[in-house]
Amino acid sequence: MEQILLKHTHHGRCLSFEEYRFSGGFEALAKALKDMTPAEVQQDVIDSGLRGRGGAGFPTGKKWSFVPRDLPGPRYLICNCDEMEPGTYKDRVLLERNPHLLVEGMALACYALEVHHAFIFVRYGYEQAAGNLRQSIAAAGRSGFLGDNILGSDFSLELDVHQSAGRYICGEETALINALEGKRANPRAKPPFPAIKGLWGQPTVVNNVETLANIPAIITGGPLLWKNLAATPEAAGTKLFCISGHVVNTNCFELPLGMTLGEIIDGPSGGMRSGSRFKACIPGGAATPYFTEAHLGVPMDFDPVAKAGSRLGTGGIVVFDQNTCMVAVTLNLIRFFARESCGWCTPCREGLPFVRHTLERIEAGRGESNDIDILREHVHMLNYAFCALAPGAMGPVEGLLRLFYDELEAHILEKKCPFKKQ
Repeated sequence: MEQILLKHTHHGRCLSFEEYRFSGGFEALAKALKDMTPAEVQQDVIDSGLRGRGGAGFPTGKKWSFVPRDLPGPRYLICNCDEMEPGTYKDRVLLERNPHLLVEGMALACYALEVHHAFIFVRYGYEQAAGNLRQSIAAAGRSGFLGDNILGSDFSLELDVHQSAGRYICGEETALINALEGKRANPRAKPPFPAIKGLWGQPTVVNNVETLANIPAIITGGPLLWKNLAATPEAAGTKLFCISGHVVNTNCFELPLGMTLGEIIDGPSGGMRSGSRFKACIPGGAATPYFTEAHLGVPMDFDPVAKAGSRLGTGGIVVFDQNTCMVAVTLNLIRFFARESCGWCTPCREGLPFVRHTLERIEAGRGESNDIDILREHVHMLNYAFCALAPGAMGPVEGLLRLFYDELEAHILEKKCPFKKQ
């Protein structure tokens, strides 16, 4: 399986700038500046089928196309590295091993978008990643790949690293923009969308680390070659999957998009631990509905996963064995989301703590017969929250009700958790 993002990298150390250059680093940028127009770079990204790797899966080139080119003033690109969802750590791995790939990817994206000042918004706890990025940016500047008139062209670019003050909500693009401006990290109403009115009121594109890191390979080898790295004709490229839970190998793997869930678990993950049997998993990060044994044949790609009732999300797969209480898993996730709500809107501020309280009573053996109806009602009502945090948080609850109804009902009827030793 050919790798693009983790190629030439080593576990436990960062690739040096010289090593990156020796392995072909910045050849894509040189090619673009010499032989391609900004529109041609954007078209290659469109033709590749690259979709956002931060969770939403929106086509990257199409997102870029929303940016108006005739408005006065600057345009901005922001790289979202506010990676704070449980089970997801792919951006950290990438930046701790090869930050130069992101720097080149951002330079290419900025050239395509005609952006001259871009920002990397990094999670507050990612000290090593932020340090690696600053060193990479400095080295790229000394070598003529950043700054004024890059490689003798008319294109100039300044990159800045901004470390977040914290909170999960900063991963929502408009809350991120508010945080970058020094404001309270609340989401903004849309429209206007950031592509029209974003950072400091100017057109802004927000892309994930993994998304931008794929662009050099698309430009170097062409969109078709990159697209064909996927496991199925319908998919495009590779994907970083973070595997954790009751498997032999818990790690971040770069795999062809479209491999089935079962192939991922039995292949690079090494299968289930001794004595464990697969029961369920979170397929795409904490804000996605569960998959069960019936879903092991689902291709891990955006549309097949959605058709099967979940979301590919960030690709954070957390695996649970037969001894796992899914009510307790759901409660654990809801505690996180309730704590991380920014409190901006009533459905999220009041609804998530209420769902947490309901699950706590059920798990403690004090559940009541109408609690299932209450949970169902909140799965529906929290879709009316101001941003995607609360609807995403209801993903595991919806999966619990749909796939583990008998287990949930047993908690309520028997007044105890069937998986706890009495």
